[in-house]
Amino acid sequence: MMFFAGIVRGIALSCLVVLAGWGAAFAQEAKDFQPKVGQEGKDVIWVPTPEALVEKMLDMAKLTPQDYLVDLGSGDGRTVIAAAKRGARALGIEYNPDMVELSKRNAAMAGVSGRASFVKADIFESDFSDATVVTLFLLPSLNVKLRPKLLEMKPGTRVVSNSFDMGDWSADETAERVEGCTSFCRALLWIVPAKVAGTWSSPQGELQLEQTFQMVTGRLKSTTALTPVSDGRLAGNRLTFKAGEARYSGTVSGNVIEGTLSAGGSEAAWRATRLAN
Repeated sequence: MMFFAGIVRGIALSCLVVLAGWGAAFAQEAKDFQPKVGQEGKDVIWVPTPEALVEKMLDMAKLTPQDYLVDLGSGDGRTVIAAAKRGARALGIEYNPDMVELSKRNAAMAGVSGRASFVKADIFESDFSDATVVTLFLLPSLNVKLRPKLLEMKPGTRVVSNSFDMGDWSADETAERVEGCTSFCRALLWIVPAKVAGTWSSPQGELQLEQTFQMVTGRLKSTTALTPVSDGRLAGNRLTFKAGEARYSGTVSGNVIEGTLSAGGSEAAWRATRLAN
């Protein structure tokens, strides 16, 4: 019996050695993974954002250590790592599991694993609503597909895209050329606008506002006149517009706008309350 037990132990030991060898080989293969420019992904091929443009995108977003950045389709993790180096908390959402593991190793080598994290997930099925900054390098059609979700984010959230636009949602800022960048060198910034469409009550009369993304039009109806609203624009929850010779500016907070009215060289406090959407 001891003879057979020895054979069994020997076979078990051999199996463990083989399994350990396979495990080491798989680990080495994962460690050796290096992405290739142009390799196919779920929705797009992989082309890395140039480091100079990464920094420009973060500059345009005015990224601070108080921000939480989410990079959609994070690739090798360079944007997330760059954000973490600036002190921000950052998350990369990436569909390719090899890219996710590579990003984790890159973050560890950069010494920012505590602030940079990565998940294997589909960006269209992910919840990133708590981000204050969103970065992406996708195709225009994918940007437009993401647009409804982006527009539902908190007003003031900054969205920065490498190269590609959001259809008829015009960018708030565009950088066409970036020093040190040789390809894919265009960056576009959007600031998620508050929702102001509807009817508002103010001391100056009934204010009816219409909104197309960050652009605002409408009319101010007083007891004596109907004055068009012009030059209306939102920067996050900050609204500015003109009605006749008066210029209005204010901060939108749900169903209230509070700010100032400037006319005839004088300035006064101004407030409006939403009556209906």
